[in-house]
Formats: sequence, structure tokens, C-alpha cells
Amino acid sequence: MSILRSLRTRHDGQKVVVIGLDCAAPELVFDQWRDDLPNLSRLAQRGLWGDLESCIPAITIPAWSCMLSGKEPGELGIYGFRNRADHSYDGMFIATGDHVHEKRVWDYLSGAGKRSAVIGVPQTYPVRPLKGWLISGFLTPNRESHFAYPDRLRREILGAVPDYDFDVPQFRTEEKEWLLQQIIEMTEKHFLAVDYLMAKKRWDFLMLMEIGVDRIHHGFWSYHDPQHPKYEPGNPFERAIHDYYVRIDEKVGDWLEMVPEDTAILVVSDHGAKSMQGGVCINEWLWREGYLSFVHDPNPSELKPFREMEVDWSRTTAWGEGGYYGRIFMNVRGREPQGIVSPWDYERVRDELAEKIEAIPGPDGHALGTRAFRPQQIYRLVRGVAPDLMVYFGDLSWRSVGSLGHGNIHTFENDTGPDTCNHARNGLFILYDPRNPGEGQKIEGAQIYDVAATILDLFDLPAPPGAAGRSLVPHTPIP
Repeated sequence: MSILRSLRTRHDGQKVVVIGLDCAAPELVFDQWRDDLPNLSRLAQRGLWGDLESCIPAITIPAWSCMLSGKEPGELGIYGFRNRADHSYDGMFIATGDHVHEKRVWDYLSGAGKRSAVIGVPQTYPVRPLKGWLISGFLTPNRESHFAYPDRLRREILGAVPDYDFDVPQFRTEEKEWLLQQIIEMTEKHFLAVDYLMAKKRWDFLMLMEIGVDRIHHGFWSYHDPQHPKYEPGNPFERAIHDYYVRIDEKVGDWLEMVPEDTAILVVSDHGAKSMQGGVCINEWLWREGYLSFVHDPNPSELKPFREMEVDWSRTTAWGEGGYYGRIFMNVRGREPQGIVSPWDYERVRDELAEKIEAIPGPDGHALGTRAFRPQQIYRLVRGVAPDLMVYFGDLSWRSVGSLGHGNIHTFENDTGPDTCNHARNGLFILYDPRNPGEGQKIEGAQIYDVAATILDLFDLPAPPGAAGRSLVPHTPIP
């Protein structure tokens, strides 16, 4: 019997499969390539589907942990891949699994006696015990690490997929043929691992997360999107993203054939994708506006990372971090070691910064449509050391650039390597539950926080205590 057919003959209770596609864009799946993705389209036509509004910030970390815990970034105390560890000027930590202190769905399922199989979900390294099996995600250092639970699963996976990879080594590169091959090969290895767990292990809940979608977007968006300033018709990589989506869809079809017919299927992405028009040099702007001071003024023709600059903290009001969204940190007296902003003046200065940042024009002199968020206003709780402002430049059409020496506050080259895609606020979801199909209904207003409650509801379990979301499972038949 084929490995992809064997599980279909076994049935021991409700099963739920979650197919996570990091950065998958709803307009590509539901509109532009709908006819080319028959398996995803069939799930949507038979179930419920729609946009899935991401958290703020709309980035992989912390979005997947928000999705699977039902908790906001403020409650997690995680605001990105790198976070301030304290109020010093250089204390930072990388948000691995050790920094996720809220339960995620498999923890609740373990408590209810359900077996989980989890593959590639971010912030699962270092691994923690669960009832079932786990292969950690892209922050795993290498295949020599203890990347699986139980530990014997590591030997099994390396026996089935000896050169298993967690991520591509460098997705910001000009070596595009090499990059495309790396992404394809990595994804196929992930598929083999999913096949192995799906067929060889007993599970009630299975979740995979494929990082390759995100990597191919960041590496090839300008080759595929006619709206991107760098797009060239007829380029050799014009169909790279399309063909990758088609391969994902083919594999979804394999998995649908593999699982029992009454398995509930949930397809989700943590955020979407959009053309990156350029970057706003946030520290360059802060310096020009008098909020940031250096011992020696930046050389306008010498590109230099902010961390290599000698800041004069005694004259600095605020500084920023680069990334897909901008982070502004204020130098507050009594909070930072050499703070100069009075706590009594904090809100006035923060409001002033937010207003001026939102007014930064584009290169053509027109407003970018930037939004500056105050964590205390968008989160129910703020843990850890949050940015004082979180900035979506051009509503995420522009990224934040932290380095100096660009000679301008706008740049059209990414200072961390070639990258022509930014994240969009909305990801996607498709929910097909054969017990209660949705008949192709589009759902409006779904949020990333709804996913944890939805998964648990499919098992007739309550939502996580204090969850920000609600279940998307309809409790009355859909007309």
C-alpha cells in the first residue's frame, strides 16, 4: 500500500490538519492563480475562506505564535525576530522557542489526551515535550541540533531525509538560480518529513509550516510583479513564484488523498506579501531632524550599520531599527542609562515623533501613507521592552532601513541584501470541515488570533483562556 494511501484506511477519531504557508498572498491564491491551484480552490469552494488579518507587526515572529496561542505580541512580549532584552542600548535577544511563555494549541491538545504532529512551526526550537511528535522550525541551528521530540524522531527523520534543511542559507542574494534551486530542494525535503509523520505516526492534529513561500517571495517578487519598479517583462524568473505555488498545491492534493475523508483541513498564512517600493532610512531621518546625535557626524557617502556608529546619548532623544516595519525607541530619563526625555514629557515627545514620521513624504513629495502605532493603544497588555513606536512605512510598501550613509532618507536598495517584497497586513485562511462544510462562503473580518480557537473548537475544546480571537467554525448549518 502506498505511503500516501495507508493512513486513509485508519480512523480513530476526529483529525485536523493545518497547512501553514508563511507569507502566502490571498490575492494570488483566491484571484490571480485560482484556476492554477485546483486543490486549494476546491477546499475554498467547499468550505469557508477569506483574508486573515495579521497581528501588528505582520512578521513571521511573532505572528505564528500569536496565531497558535490566541495571544497578542504585547502579551507574548515579542515584537520581532530581535528584541530589546532590557533598557540598555545594546542588550538584544533572538526570540526562540524559549521566549514563548504562553501555551500553544498542541499544549492544550496534549492536556486533552490528543496526539499532535508539528513540523516546521517557528519558535519551536529549542524543542519542548508534547504528546506526539515535533520537528522544529527555521531558527534551528543545524541538523546536528536536538531538533525533534522525542529525540529518537531526529534519527528517524535523518534516516528518511538525510540532508533535511530548516531554511535556505541566504535568501537575500543575487545568485537567483542558486536560490531558486535551494528553495525548491528545501521544500521537497520538508514534504518528505511531513509524509513520514503523516503516514508513520498516530496523530489527531497535524500541523506543518512551510517557510519556502516567504523565501521565494523575498527573493523573486520583483521578477513576478508588473507593479514593482524593478520588474522586467520576460525575465527568466517571471514564473518562479507561480510554479512554486503550483507545486505546493500539488502536494496539498497528495495530503488530501492521504488523510481520512472526514479530516478537517485548515490552510493559513501569517501575513501576505506586497511589492517593496523602497526603504525609509529611519536613523538618517532622526539624525537630520535633531532627534539622534553622534560623536562624529555620518559620512553621507559611507554606508554604515547603526550599531557601528558612536551615538552621543547625552544629546539623543530617539533611535530606530530597520526591518520590514520600523521600531522607534526613546531615550527616557530614569529608564535608559543616559536618558534625556523627561518621563513627564514622554507622551508629548512620542506624539510629536509619530506625527512627524507619519508625515514623511515619498521621493515624489507626496505622503507615503505611513502609520505609527503606540503599543499601549493596540495591545491589551505590554510585556517586555516594547518599541515606543511601531511604524508601517507606506502601509508596508516601504521598509525601515537602519543604516546611515545613504545620502538621502529614501533608498531603493536594501541594506541587508537584495529583497523586493514586504509583508502585507492580510494573510489568508481556508477552512474545510466535512462535518459542517461552508459551501464556498467568503468570511469577512477573520483575524490571526481566531486560528487557535478554531483549531480547538474542531476538537470540541474551549478557546485558550483569555484568547484575543474567536472560532471560525460555524455552529449553525450554513444556508
